[in-house]
Amino acid sequence: MEVVASIVSGAVVETGRFLCGSIYSTIKNIVKGPQQLHVLEKEMKSLIALKNDVQQEMALAKREGKAIKDQAILWLEQVEELQRTINQIQEAKSSRCFLSCSTKRYRISREVVEHLKEIERLREVGSPLALSVALGCPEFKAVEHIPGPSIQDQTTSVSDDLAKTMTLLFDNRFQRIGIWGMGGVGKTNLVRNLNNKLLLEMNSNHMPFSCVLWVTVSKNLDTKKLQMGIASRLDFRLDGSTGADRRAIQLHRRLKEESFLLILDDVWEKIDLDKLGVPRPEDHRGCKIILTSRSLDVCRHMETDVQVKISVLRHEDAWQLFSRYARDVVTLEHIAPLAEAICRECKGLPLAIITMGAAMRGKKNPEVWKHALNQLHRSVPYAAGVEEALYKPLKWSYDSLEGKDLKTCFLYCSLFPEDFSINIDELVWYWLAEGLIDEREDYEVFYSRGISLIENLKDACLLEDGSDEGTVKMHDVVRDVSIWIASTCSEDGSKSLVRTGKGLKEIDATELSNSLKRVSFMDNDLERLPDNSVIRCSEASTFLLQNNPRLELIPEIFLERFKALRVLNFSQTCIKSLPDSLLQLDDLRALLLSNCKDLEGLPPLERLSSLQVLDLSRTGIRELPKGLEQLSNLRHLNLHWTFKLEVVQAGVISKLSKLEVLDLSGGNYIWKEKGAVQEEEACFEELQCLERLQVLSIRLKWNPCYTPQETITSWINGLKAFEIMVGGLGLLSLSVRALCLLSDAQKCMTIETIDLSGGQIRWLFSNASYLRIINCRGLNKMLQDLVINSVGRSFTYLKTLKISYSNSSFWTGGRASEALYDLLPNLEELSLLFVNGIESISELANLLGLRFQKLKAIDVRSCRKMKYLLSLENSNIPTMPNLEVIQVFRCDNMEELFNYLPLQINMADPNPITPKLRELKLDGLPKLRNLCREEKAWPGNKVKVDVIKCDLLSTDQQ
Repeated sequence: MEVVASIVSGAVVETGRFLCGSIYSTIKNIVKGPQQLHVLEKEMKSLIALKNDVQQEMALAKREGKAIKDQAILWLEQVEELQRTINQIQEAKSSRCFLSCSTKRYRISREVVEHLKEIERLREVGSPLALSVALGCPEFKAVEHIPGPSIQDQTTSVSDDLAKTMTLLFDNRFQRIGIWGMGGVGKTNLVRNLNNKLLLEMNSNHMPFSCVLWVTVSKNLDTKKLQMGIASRLDFRLDGSTGADRRAIQLHRRLKEESFLLILDDVWEKIDLDKLGVPRPEDHRGCKIILTSRSLDVCRHMETDVQVKISVLRHEDAWQLFSRYARDVVTLEHIAPLAEAICRECKGLPLAIITMGAAMRGKKNPEVWKHALNQLHRSVPYAAGVEEALYKPLKWSYDSLEGKDLKTCFLYCSLFPEDFSINIDELVWYWLAEGLIDEREDYEVFYSRGISLIENLKDACLLEDGSDEGTVKMHDVVRDVSIWIASTCSEDGSKSLVRTGKGLKEIDATELSNSLKRVSFMDNDLERLPDNSVIRCSEASTFLLQNNPRLELIPEIFLERFKALRVLNFSQTCIKSLPDSLLQLDDLRALLLSNCKDLEGLPPLERLSSLQVLDLSRTGIRELPKGLEQLSNLRHLNLHWTFKLEVVQAGVISKLSKLEVLDLSGGNYIWKEKGAVQEEEACFEELQCLERLQVLSIRLKWNPCYTPQETITSWINGLKAFEIMVGGLGLLSLSVRALCLLSDAQKCMTIETIDLSGGQIRWLFSNASYLRIINCRGLNKMLQDLVINSVGRSFTYLKTLKISYSNSSFWTGGRASEALYDLLPNLEELSLLFVNGIESISELANLLGLRFQKLKAIDVRSCRKMKYLLSLENSNIPTMPNLEVIQVFRCDNMEELFNYLPLQINMADPNPITPKLRELKLDGLPKLRNLCREEKAWPGNKVKVDVIKCDLLSTDQQ
């Protein structure tokens, strides 16, 4: 019994221990249940956050067309299953049963432990999945670094361009930005540095785009290649075997998910964004496009909101860049001057500077540098490397020009000297004579065509504005490439010979061959021309010899070798005559002899039946060439400043039925009305026979009683541009060239040194856009008569009025206005010079009822009596809303620009007098104290003020 008792007793003890431990554990779980649920909720939130990350990665990968890993799909299912289970526990926790039922609390508490273990496992599996849910998925970068030279190592010019472009990029007004400029100027380098700067912005959390996409377009547009390039940058799988439209749809859908910046580098033609699959930036907020192109026209076709032209480098920046590539050799005493000369020849073009600098690196022999400089002067590539790196890339711009004629027009511009400003009007006539413009069109049409061709070349950065208005020029490196093309590889196989500005004293006859199409020896020191039979230039169509001031003689045999010439220019030479062989040039269209002051006559011209342009301006001719009236195709006759020409024979010019431009300004011949001329002299009415005339410049004798027939008045008004000078010496006339170059062709009337009182004056300027009145008596009476006789009529065409050397007073007796309405409603420019009878422009304004609503510029000089520029007393001019420029010089009594009455100064809120004023120049006004006493009436915008010798004007007024 003791043994049994002992066994039973042990069993009871052990059972008791087990029961006690189990009960303790159960009680512990029941008591800590709420705490464990809190831990479970916290851990589950962490897992859900990881799940969201994985889901986002999966969505992105699906948009990119990538296959999702099975492991990722299974993991997501397991997390979602666990989430449903835990949601049930959380629902049970909030019930009363959970609080009162210890059995249920115990069961749930036991499950919580298992769920916590599962969360930990899923977290370990899911963490790497959040980084890579797709098969073969690389890490996507919002901005990729593009290798290349840093802008920090380059010039201030480039840094300024980058800063300007970055400002535009962050400006919400601009969605499409065009970067344009000539080949090799650094456009790609600029946007490359912009891309890399955005990478730094991304690292500093300032980058406004989710991704920056860079694609190079290049010359031959390949839409599929562009689409695949954009997709590749996005790590987006685009099926190349599908059609372009299908690819565009897929790419468009993908890009709609991004706020992207698309950089299209090296664009040569318009890209249809819809066909490409790129959302339009204006329809997709937060997205922008930057494109680079050599052509402004491409930027326009791409509908850019703003265009940034990249200019060549300043000299100091160019030298810095050249030195970096040529290295220390440029500091050598015997090399430095040659290196600087070569750098100057590059004219600030970075590609040329880098190419030449690298080519000369380490070369210490000065003869090598001299040879390179000579080759540059001859427009010949210094080495094969220069041709490949510089000439051929620039030739691409030439290759991209549309049409053979436009290419030939470009090559034609290389006939002129280095850095030469080419007169646009002259260039268009050259092109017409060469057949590059349809000669069947009338003047207005073909001239517009010529201007359009020039603008196309400017937009392609192959031409640029010249030094003077109405001129263009070539960048020297572009000119070198053009000469290289024209002498080696032009499309039609013809060649050009260009030997300009070399100081040549004679022409090497062996250079003149039948393969030449165009020849230029401009700006040399030629003393004579070859007179031997070696010359063979039977195909040459243009020969330019102007500005050889020592050339006196043209050998008879010389022109015999150029029988195909269409353009011949001997301007600014000392020739006294032309050989009879000139008459054998049956195809000659343009003969230019301007400024041949020793030339007194020409051979009879009747055989030159194809001649269209004859320029005899500034020559010493005493009479019109014989046979001139038989030039039935002549379109442009220039006799400007022919001082020795005193007679124009009757019936000569009137027979030139195709004449469109006639310039007889500045000479001694004065046209008179019929009945006031000798029988053998041409009369003014004869010009009416020229039915095709569009541009006219002549001197006309003043006859106060002359009123032309209505037909001739109508004929004058029908001209596109004219300058008629009445009276005077003709020394102040504009040239026809100046008239031709104006897009809004002027109709200019100059009246000089005559008595205007009592004469018929209205017909002279009723249709003029530009009127100059110089040193004329009776001006005040003439204007008063106009006011009286102009009831219901105004001079709506007049835009410029210039009055010089007059003592007239325009005082109206204190009345606000003599005229009932504005006689000059479209006046844009007003100039007064030595008008000594007025105290203020307001006097003239009151007389003529002027409101100055369209006035843009005021120029007042040496008006001794003038006290105020504008006096607002009794004035109908509260404001001049379009005035931009004011110039006042040498007015000794000028006290104030704008004078208000005391009552007017106290106005509560006066309107600004000149709200658009941008430029104010004041010089030599010793009594000037104020610009305007009422500050509120002065423009709020920034005005560029230039003040000289105005000692009483306070600094705060300036």
